[in-house]
Amino acid sequence: MTRAISKPSKPAAPRRVMMLVYDAAQILDIAGPVQLLSTAVDPATGEPAYEIELVAEERGPVATTCGLVLRANRALADVSSSDLASLDTFMVSGGEGSRTAMEDERLLAFVRKASARASRTVSICTGSVILAAAGVLDGRRATTHWAYAPTMRKRFPKVSVEDDAIYIRDGNIWTSAGVTAGMDLALALIEEDLGREMALTLARHHVMYLMRPGGQSQFSAQLAAQRVENERLARVCTFIVENPRADLTVPALAARAHMSERSFARHFVAETGFTPAQFVERARLDEACRRLAGGDVSLDAVSADAGFGAAERMRRAFIRHLGVTPGRYRERFRTAHREIILPPTAGTHDAHHRAPL
Repeated sequence: MTRAISKPSKPAAPRRVMMLVYDAAQILDIAGPVQLLSTAVDPATGEPAYEIELVAEERGPVATTCGLVLRANRALADVSSSDLASLDTFMVSGGEGSRTAMEDERLLAFVRKASARASRTVSICTGSVILAAAGVLDGRRATTHWAYAPTMRKRFPKVSVEDDAIYIRDGNIWTSAGVTAGMDLALALIEEDLGREMALTLARHHVMYLMRPGGQSQFSAQLAAQRVENERLARVCTFIVENPRADLTVPALAARAHMSERSFARHFVAETGFTPAQFVERARLDEACRRLAGGDVSLDAVSADAGFGAAERMRRAFIRHLGVTPGRYRERFRTAHREIILPPTAGTHDAHHRAPL
């Protein structure tokens, strides 16, 4: 997707951010975004850009899935309508506890009220099912952790669930995929509020290798191949990943697995969740991304080496799965590589570089 040069919105620091937490929330869904937001500096003032608080049904300790305990600043009952009216961002964390939280009508009523008053609403990972249960996502596009997408799609048919993107913005509602995708979404919020330079500076401070666009896929062919239990299909998946230029048609792959084409296709979908053609395209996409990030090879050469053949075929795959053209992907990677990996130029005293670690 083509991205315009970002301009910081009118400074209003500190912008108020409220994160809803609950027992059995995933700590990284909370700590990741909060850490990035808490270290952001308003370029206009040099002061912290966000004021963040955690809220829960009761004030005090909230147990997370890893055993660590967080402390909610306030109980839901203590949050007034005027508090919500001045809220810039309302965030809902994800985690195993979302299954219980989505059935809690008291909590859902608060979610509806907060979302209606805040300037924007954000969910991290399975926090999206809480938004969906509250009706906040009705008629909207949204994403969630890939493992929960089928359940979310079935239970909330009014929501257009896109289970492949790492984050999605639909109007003033933002939803993200699992765990680290919440940090990508937080960087996108910071970029919208404070500009691209601040977002890149924070990515560098937190050793995030690349600011991923929202259309980036949750899927990795290599990881999918490692999950396959059927030994013959596992070998085929590994072959696909390691040989993207090979003949990867169903007849060729079925022969490699010593199975009939029909049986191969059926078992392949059962094991991987993808048709052979979908898996092959994703594997080739992964290879193309690696090659685009690795040097100045022409797009035609990258397309050929990744097994796409014609560059136009590769371009269509990039737009379909990543929302960007191959050229734009390489440009974004180079920008991130230059800004994030290399240290700032000696003698730079710009306020952007004063964000605390």
